Amino acid sequence: MPRTNRLTSVELCAGAGGLALGLEQAGFDPLLLLDNRDVACETLRANRPGWNVLHKDLLQFEPRFELPGHREIDVIAAGLPRVKSAATASRPRGSSWELELFETTARLTVELRPRALLIENVPDLLKRDEYESSRSRVAKHLEDAGYEHCWLLLDACEFGVPQHREYAVMAAVREGGITSFIEGLRPFPPAPGLTVGAVLRASMSVNGWPQVGEWAAQADVIAPTIVGGSWDRGGGDLGPQGSVRAWAKVGVNGRALADSSPSANFVWNPSQGPAHMLKLTVEQVAALQGFPSYWTFEGRKTARYRQVGNATPPPFACALGVALRSALTTL
Repeated sequence: MPRTNRLTSVELCAGAGGLALGLEQAGFDPLLLLDNRDVACETLRANRPGWNVLHKDLLQFEPRFELPGHREIDVIAAGLPRVKSAATASRPRGSSWELELFETTARLTVELRPRALLIENVPDLLKRDEYESSRSRVAKHLEDAGYEHCWLLLDACEFGVPQHREYAVMAAVREGGITSFIEGLRPFPPAPGLTVGAVLRASMSVNGWPQVGEWAAQADVIAPTIVGGSWDRGGGDLGPQGSVRAWAKVGVNGRALADSSPSANFVWNPSQGPAHMLKLTVEQVAALQGFPSYWTFEGRKTARYRQVGNATPPPFACALGVALRSALTTL
């Protein structure tokens, strides 16, 4: 896309860059990416040395000092930390911090006056009554500032991601155009290559593992939701018991991650228990999140996996960006 036709973004809670990468593919260039985790900032800088990355807590962000002299911002995008949901029911604390970040993002939007705002989170942020007061405060901030907004429940698997991954997406547009955004979100037709077996077959075979064809054929399904990326729990695994059971159905041991693809002498036989199931590498999980193979993640294995597990899948982010770009360029 010609540089002169590109729009601008500011990204809050940027993480490992899944949302930023998708928006970049859709024609947005970031003026600033902010995250409170140093390892995530290292990942962003390693992949895009030219990006302006700020290691800072969103609640401490002061745009007048850290985003001085900016030209008009087309979109503020935020993949905010997840509120407590059914998938994180065992989390001992509530969601007061996450809701504060949600409301802070709305206040920053009013202050910075971007043309649009894009927020994604778990569906429970929209569905649960306990979050209604926070949603209402955010809506009032935006409406008083002249923004139209909408909420959408979307599954990333309908937008080119080989994984069932549901989101609550809130979009707001300052100059109208919210209907155009909604109409521009067109799900992709199912693609045979977007299954666990198809996506991971090549990487499973790099060490000459002879059973790769047998495994890939029975793994002809869209991946279950990748969880376990929480910074509040455990080590590197594919999530709680429900996730472990879902992965076991395709012969994958979800209780741990592998350092490399299976060796040539590995015997895959799920009937003999977890020791004879496959384990996924961080890179393979990233592929199921829709990251391109060239995107790297900094830190040790568990920190890398948490970045991947928390990320917005880039193809999904790109679809959101394309719809938003279309709405903004037709105003």
